[in-house]
Amino acid sequence: MSNFSEICIYEVNPDKVDEFEKLIKEVAEHHKSFAGVIDVKYIKRTHRQKDFNSVKNGEPAIRLTRKPQSVTYILYWELENELIHAEATKSGLEKFYKQFNRCLTTMPKIILGERVQ
Repeated sequence: MSNFSEICIYEVNPDKVDEFEKLIKEVAEHHKSFAGVIDVKYIKRTHRQKDFNSVKNGEPAIRLTRKPQSVTYILYWELENELIHAEATKSGLEKFYKQFNRCLTTMPKIILGERVQ
């Protein structure tokens, strides 16, 4: 059986960034406490590509500088299977849902699936 993964894209209110970053440290530790969790990582969007030609030319990404309407974070979460995912998700929602929801500007986009490589 292939490993099961969740990628979740969060849009966070800029005024709630510090609160959100503190919270995701707690959430990551909570998730890692479950047997069968392989990896939990959060990424904050800090850069963008200038354009496709700059990518083809090997130019580095550009750091974001404008004050955003929301700050994008991505969760990468890998587990042994979807049963462990269901158990860990239920527990995480029971513990952190209200705090998480206060920080977001919109509902998160969640992508679930099996790792292919």
